[in-house]
Amino acid sequence: MIRRLYYLPTDVWEKVSGKRNNNVPPKGMIFIGSGDFQKIGNHYLDLFIAKCQLKPEHRVLDIGCGIGRIALPLTTYLNAEGSYDGFDIVKRGIEWCQKNISRRFPNFRFIHIDLKNDLYNLSTQQTAKSFVFPYKDHSFDLIVLTSVFTHMLPEDVENYLQEINRVLDRNGKCLATFFILNEESKARMSSSEEFNFKFNRGHYSLLNEQVKEANIAFEESYLQDLFLKNQLTEEKKLYGFWSGRPKENSFDFQDTIILSKP
Repeated sequence: MIRRLYYLPTDVWEKVSGKRNNNVPPKGMIFIGSGDFQKIGNHYLDLFIAKCQLKPEHRVLDIGCGIGRIALPLTTYLNAEGSYDGFDIVKRGIEWCQKNISRRFPNFRFIHIDLKNDLYNLSTQQTAKSFVFPYKDHSFDLIVLTSVFTHMLPEDVENYLQEINRVLDRNGKCLATFFILNEESKARMSSSEEFNFKFNRGHYSLLNEQVKEANIAFEESYLQDLFLKNQLTEEKKLYGFWSGRPKENSFDFQDTIILSKP
């Protein structure tokens, strides 16, 4: 609500003046974080092509698709043989995507899933740890999770990785972002006031005890064991600068892992 009020004058002016890009949501509706909406989306498209070998005819699943930041650039790349499916727990984002993307691109589908989350949705008791993805086995060539596992507790992550293994096709790829705890990130974040996961819970740590799912970091060894358990091979690991690592030596803000299914 604060964001919508803050950007209300800008959104109204752009609409009235005809200067708003209809391919981009109003600024007040964007709830997925800061940064240039289009630039970040295009960055991920380049990453999918370069690091995940995404082809125009591939089938993509965007878990936690938000309000179309990744879907919109994919409309210019995927062809009629390709497809995109996205789901999210924030209903208004899904409704915007259905109205503004699916109507023009019928092979782009969006589903609202009502799951409980401390940060985004407290109106339900349905949990991610027991959620079964509404897709058949081996349905996708690429699965994407950007800033999703950073808001999920371990039992939820474990279930999602199991489901990812089920719906990912053979030789498919999965790109996911994390806050990864290892010796270097722990040492660097200890001097940070902004991103210091002080509340240790064993194989994961919390940024905020009151809102557990606001930001969650996982021990690197724990994630490696989970990937192995779910028959997912770690192909690339690209560390981010969230912990204080120099930006010039980092790939992105969060840590990025690319998995494959042999």
